[in-house]
Amino acid sequence: MKLRKLLVGILLGSALGFTGIVAPLPGNHEVAEAAWSQSRADKVINTGKQYLGTPYKFGSKSSTTRTFDCSSFVQRVFKKAVDKSLPRTSRAQAKVGKKIAKSNLKKGDLIFFKANQYTKSTRITHVAIYAGNNKLLHTYGKPGVTFSTFKGTSWEKRFVSARRVL
Repeated sequence: MKLRKLLVGILLGSALGFTGIVAPLPGNHEVAEAAWSQSRADKVINTGKQYLGTPYKFGSKSSTTRTFDCSSFVQRVFKKAVDKSLPRTSRAQAKVGKKIAKSNLKKGDLIFFKANQYTKSTRITHVAIYAGNNKLLHTYGKPGVTFSTFKGTSWEKRFVSARRVL
């Protein structure tokens, strides 16, 4: 019995040691992570699409899906799609995750905006989900939940920051 335990211990120790040697070999270790993140981003966008046309109402409660404001929409979509809990307000959401440059946007990133393109203030008043292909998935005003073009529009001129939370 002692010999068997000794042999099992040696085999396990060797296996763990071998794994430690093999794991750091050169190569693209980001492939699995990228596929995983892409999959989660697709889930976020597809979940958001389910709410297209849902009316906008400032201050909508987190408990309803009959109306959304921008941050309750983002909060609901991320929770339902990937079980990611986000704060309730856009300003609080702007402090979560990793800050990224506008030039590095990926599908599923959060983009934060100021009130208008003319103000010098960078106070965040709106959040949208980057849907890829120069599109935002968000809710505001009359259209409710919708897709909007980002670059070359007033949305881009209102850009304050972006965060990666996936």
